[in-house]
Amino acid sequence: MEIIGIGMNDRYRYLPFLLMADESEEMIGRYVERGDMLMLRDAVPRGLCIVTDEGDGILEIKNLVIYPESRGMGYGRSFIEGVAAMYRDRYRILQVGTGDSPLTIPFYERCGFTRSHVIKGFFTRNYDHVIIEGGVVLEDMIILKRMLS
Repeated sequence: MEIIGIGMNDRYRYLPFLLMADESEEMIGRYVERGDMLMLRDAVPRGLCIVTDEGDGILEIKNLVIYPESRGMGYGRSFIEGVAAMYRDRYRILQVGTGDSPLTIPFYERCGFTRSHVIKGFFTRNYDHVIIEGGVVLEDMIILKRMLS
């Protein structure tokens, strides 16, 4: 298994996959060119991730998607571990912001993240439609952090 970088010219061809993790093209447009776009693959592509430098030694996962046929097989955790290893020497903290969903929060906690803080009303302010995940209407963004060093 390897993690490879995706060049700037190829990023928008992956938009249909990025939309699986973030429903808004406008939101994706805010970070797709600002960060590193990475692909996890072995014999075939398994997933995509965009990470951004947030300053002060913080690397943020902005979008992490595992392709549907590869879900539930440990690729998500492997991807996070690979990203952590790749950036460990340059950043102190790996963080992610997500909705307070029973699908995503437990996954990130199993990957070593802990709750840091909440951005109240993030989803209701930044999306033009209601987002429901795991039966929960997302309103606030939960920021989770994991130490890298």
